[in-house]
Amino acid sequence: MSALNLDDFTDLIERPDGGVRRDAEARRERQIVPPGSLGRLDELGEWLAAAQSAVPVRPVERPRVVLFAGDHGIARQGVSARPAGSAGDLVREVLEGGRPVSVLARRLGVPVRVVDMALDCDPDTLPEDVVRYRVRRGSGRIDVEDALSPEEAEAAFRAGVAVADEEADSGTDLVVLGDVSVGGTTAAGVLVGALCGTDASVVTGRGGLAIDDLAWMRKCAAVRDALRRARPVLGDQLRLLATVGGADLTAMTGFLLQAAVRKMPVVLDGVVTASCALVAQRIAFRAPDWWLASHDSGEPGQAKALDRMALEPLLSHGVTVGEGTGGLLALPLVQAAAALAAELPEHPKEPETPETPETPEASEAPETPEASEAPETPESSEQPAAADRPKEPETPAAPKPE
Repeated sequence: MSALNLDDFTDLIERPDGGVRRDAEARRERQIVPPGSLGRLDELGEWLAAAQSAVPVRPVERPRVVLFAGDHGIARQGVSARPAGSAGDLVREVLEGGRPVSVLARRLGVPVRVVDMALDCDPDTLPEDVVRYRVRRGSGRIDVEDALSPEEAEAAFRAGVAVADEEADSGTDLVVLGDVSVGGTTAAGVLVGALCGTDASVVTGRGGLAIDDLAWMRKCAAVRDALRRARPVLGDQLRLLATVGGADLTAMTGFLLQAAVRKMPVVLDGVVTASCALVAQRIAFRAPDWWLASHDSGEPGQAKALDRMALEPLLSHGVTVGEGTGGLLALPLVQAAAALAAELPEHPKEPETPETPETPEASEAPETPEASEAPETPESSEQPAAADRPKEPETPAAPKPE
């Protein structure tokens, strides 16, 4: 296995095609509905056109929900409303069609893929295609120990890259990215707090299943202690993920970067995906141009991360359930934007008026003879003088009577 060099992503990731985006904007200005009257849908259509490098934009026909799953050891500290190690039960419910993301995906006709990275359950209880990338059983308790060893972190990151390649190769044209975890929002809060330089209370939320005040204080303390462990390794993003992230978050970071390399747009879900996106931005600054923030979950860590990446959420419904649910709610908006950008008719072109032959200019008109150039007519002044005229014959005078 070749050594993993994260700096390569900076060179591999290009921005979406700016020239195509300008062409999409010009096309939008020619359409019968005035530009700006469709609000964010105009911007979405242009974003998609640049990502696809196509005008008119192609419809989003093969979207996919990809969920990375894992249990986090920090959940044993009572920071979650769910029991520690119970993420495997959530995964089974997703696969059986009983979770919100399953219902929405079924209604929208979108397949759901779950990737087990560190579930704390027997792998034999889940399908082979779910567990084949598993790195370990549960991630470490990040307030007192590393979430992963360096080797496990690299394996998890490579797994995320491989999943992105598989999706791109299969023809997936847009991914809704989410997580299925217990304790994941605590790890996410640590990553955001470390990268944004904030205190624990600023990035600690109530989680997917809301916790009470006492659990929130325990969560704040866990984030505070984990931040102390994170700050010395801020310069090495893979080591940061190994120290205070987890296998699922590390895999999501690799997935986001490789999706940008493969020019595959990604819709981010909640605070966990936002924290991974923030780490990925530190690795390759152009990568966020390929991502779309789907919704504002109300988690303070998510708001902090999205603000740092200059990503504005499409929706604000207070959906905190995670599992890609909020991201999937935004998918119809993206598809609607693509349809409008491609199918709205343009203003008819003005008929071209035939060119009339040029009339000769006054300067080119036949010249009228000037008075001085008019043909000479005998003027009185030019009559022959009296001395020069021939004398008329004299009439003889009548004889006088005598």
